[in-house]
Amino acid sequence: MENFNWDPSDGATKLKKIMIIAGEASGDLHGARLAEALLQKEADLFLFGIGGESLKAAGVRILVDAASLAVVGITEVVFKLAHLRQGMRTAKQALHHLQPDLLILIDFPDFNLHVAAAAKKENIPILYYISPQIWAWRTGRVQKIGALVSHVAVILPFEEQFYRDHHVPVTFVGHPLLDAALPPAPASRSMDRPEEFSIGLLPGSRDREVESLLPVMLKAADELARRGRPVRFVISKVPTVADAAYREIIARHTAQASCKLYSGPVSDIFAACDLVVAASGTVTLEAAIAGVPMVIIYKVSAFSYLLARLLVKVNHIGLVNLISDEPVVTELVQDDANAGNIAAEVDKLISNPAGLELMRAKLRGIRDKLGGPGASDRVADIALDLIKRD
Repeated sequence: MENFNWDPSDGATKLKKIMIIAGEASGDLHGARLAEALLQKEADLFLFGIGGESLKAAGVRILVDAASLAVVGITEVVFKLAHLRQGMRTAKQALHHLQPDLLILIDFPDFNLHVAAAAKKENIPILYYISPQIWAWRTGRVQKIGALVSHVAVILPFEEQFYRDHHVPVTFVGHPLLDAALPPAPASRSMDRPEEFSIGLLPGSRDREVESLLPVMLKAADELARRGRPVRFVISKVPTVADAAYREIIARHTAQASCKLYSGPVSDIFAACDLVVAASGTVTLEAAIAGVPMVIIYKVSAFSYLLARLLVKVNHIGLVNLISDEPVVTELVQDDANAGNIAAEVDKLISNPAGLELMRAKLRGIRDKLGGPGASDRVADIALDLIKRD
């Protein structure tokens, strides 16, 4: 993380300037595709802000590394409080000294809405891309967003009407995951060869998620092995979590001989596995787009969960089920996300080829609702239009 430092002699002050803030791994990837689309449409842009390696590779000057800001749950914020405050200071300095022609916010609501308030005072137009899930909890924030933001670009089909009902300028742009051209999942394997049944374990993209969820996933693998299920497991390793963290957890479990740690793209796991057990989040929607059956699990600190129970106003936590408005896949939340329940749900799925195929069919229906490829291009058009209007 750096304090804001600007050298006007580098010539970028003569360009149209866009500040982008993506505080999490998924936002970094979607922001990078947006940055590429912007530069393809308008070469004379200077892009800067907060993000990770993907945004940097796309040509965005990074002032704050997003990895230092990412948090899980409500109480976990305290562990990153100093970094969040420093990041906020840097963002506000950049807004004031550089005066961007547009601020693009990507998800990360508690941080980004504070930055939006600072941008509003500087009379900088704001585009919110991948808006907060205010339809699920703290719905009162829609009034704040309406007061601060020039336009909202939403990626889930039911979000557009929510904002329209609250008189906030909004466009449904489709889901950016469809721009990645994920390969379709292979056809269901024959249950005559159960030894080839593969299960992907996707414990999340943050240290605390892996520490909390991978052990219970592996205990479920142990349980399936004890039941005589000849299955193999592929663990998705993300670059934001150290190899040692995975290997130390894996070493504690008897199923380690049948477990492979894989650091390649998660799409490879989708192509190789019959189903996945996944932490709730964007990766579950990626699995749905690839047509891979799944079990979703979710576990946070006890206090974070208690607050969520009081505040959250939706019937499902998984994006798959929210978009379908029905329980297409099983969700195991908090205390229910235990080894016995996970093993039982996986066992039920692999014992029922017809049920797996029905789930695949419903997942294909979800993909059809997501708006088709081109989200990044559509958001880039909105962004450039806001600059021209200003």
